[in-house]
Amino acid sequence: MQYVLVSSCLLGSPVRYNDIHKRCESDVLARWQAQGRVVPVCPEVAGGLPVPRPPAEISLGAGGAMVLQGRARVVDSQGNDVSTAFVTGAQHALTLAQDKGIRVAVLKEGSPSCGSGYIYDGTFTGVRVTEQGVMSALLESAGIRVFSEAQFLEANDLLLRLEAGEAA
Repeated sequence: MQYVLVSSCLLGSPVRYNDIHKRCESDVLARWQAQGRVVPVCPEVAGGLPVPRPPAEISLGAGGAMVLQGRARVVDSQGNDVSTAFVTGAQHALTLAQDKGIRVAVLKEGSPSCGSGYIYDGTFTGVRVTEQGVMSALLESAGIRVFSEAQFLEANDLLLRLEAGEAA
């Protein structure tokens, strides 16, 4: 059975910067949970950040790959560089995924860690940029396919194809 890495906030854990969750009501997610496939992760908490915490964004509209290369920073709304915590949390998530043989992840869109289609531009003004968060970039670079919470059906299709290939 293939496991799936899922953002803890999508599962109802209040781990976001503002101490709330973003529970996702999805039939696919409910089925995965019943099957015992879901491996929860919050890279920001795993990286040592508290809950609640100031919101953070990647500076200059850069993406997570630039943070991983040391060419951009993750900064909170108070001006603190929290890049190390984000990278540490992303590395924790990758290790967890590799230990479980995970090849599919469903993560919270817009997050500076988990965003797969967009993140915010670092100005704390709500401007979106088409980039990935730190953890999403690291997972994808390791061959793990990352989906947003709007893509459970697509993630499930890939999961089924991967399992069919394993059984063949």
